[in-house]
Amino acid sequence: MKYVAGFLLAVPKKNLGAYRRMAQKAGKIWRGYGAIDYKECAGDDLKVKMGVPFPRQMKCKGGETVVFSYIVYKSRAHRDAVNKKIMKDPRIKNMCDPKDMPFDVKRMCYGGFKVLVDT
Repeated sequence: MKYVAGFLLAVPKKNLGAYRRMAQKAGKIWRGYGAIDYKECAGDDLKVKMGVPFPRQMKCKGGETVVFSYIVYKSRAHRDAVNKKIMKDPRIKNMCDPKDMPFDVKRMCYGGFKVLVDT
């Protein structure tokens, strides 16, 4: 069964270009280690009337937007194997200096998800 790693980030709009460049590099690395799919999505239609809007849930400050990201794997075991390789890759280590990130790492939400429906 496919497995998804999901992320929610509050990213300053002025940093979206830097974030995109970082994510493009990261996506190539993840795909190189076998991830099935890698998506980074910037908030667009976030002023919803139903439920809790992502910006409110993420406690976005003025000038921030939400980035929703996900990586698809063959299984949870596949995710664990890919991530083990990723964490040893010097390209990732070089991109992950918390002082030089285009978003606040402490506010990042992350989790692993079993796929319930795949049409």
